[in-house]
Order: sequence, then structure tokens, then C-alpha cells
Amino acid sequence: MQSQIHFTVATVVHRDGHYLMVTEIVDRLQVLNQPAGHVEPGESALEAAQRETLEETGWQVNPIACLGLACYLSPGGDTFHRCTLLCDPVAEISALLDPAIESRLWLPTADILGDRYRHRSPMVRGAVRDHLAGIRYPLAMLRDYR
Repeated sequence: MQSQIHFTVATVVHRDGHYLMVTEIVDRLQVLNQPAGHVEPGESALEAAQRETLEETGWQVNPIACLGLACYLSPGGDTFHRCTLLCDPVAEISALLDPAIESRLWLPTADILGDRYRHRSPMVRGAVRDHLAGIRYPLAMLRDYR
């Protein structure tokens, strides 16, 4: 099978010392991730981030900054390019979660950076570390020419 290139988004949502996270099953293992997913045709990275977060957590969020762009080569050989956005939580508006999501949780930093959970990829810890380091890029760097 030919390797694929994926453009994905993820959100770092921080409130009261906790991060909004999800657990999902990948290759029969439970993994921890930020709300994340693929950008769909016709959709901007900002729109995709808001949609994915709502679908996976039930939370409406407001993007406030970009934490960065990351590249990850999966064990299966696929390349993931991920735009991670820092978002403020606005409101919990749905209890229904995407069927691929096992649970949503608000976790303290130590639980995410420690060994308690298996992570979907190294980008999970990296995004939290970037947030803690104060990395912020303006959303204006994400141009929309539609």
C-alpha cells in the first residue's frame, strides 16, 4: 500500500490548569490525544479545528493562536502534517461524541506529560509543551483565499 500525506488539525484547550483531551482506540490500544482530525475539502484549518473539537468533545471553542505546524511519520509510513491551535473553551453544547471517541476528559498537565497514558503520537506531548513554553503565533498566519 502506498504511503499517504495527511493534513490534520488539533486543538489545545486549556482551562483551570487542565487540558481537554480525548481517548480513542487505535490498533486495539487506548490512546490519548487532543481533539484532532483531518481537514475536509472546502474547509479551512480554523473551521476544521472547531468542527473536530465539537464532534469529539461536545465543546464549542474559539481559536486564539497557532501553536505551530508539526510533521510526523507514522509507524505505518504515512506522513501527518498537523496545525495545532490554541483555543479558549466557549461552551459545552453537546454530550454526543463522535463514535470513534471513547471518552473526553479534562486532564492536569502531569497526567498528560507523564506515563499514565499511551499517546496517539509524540505530537500530543509536544503540543502541551509548546503551550507551557508560551509559544504563540498569530492566527493571521493562516491565510484563507476562498
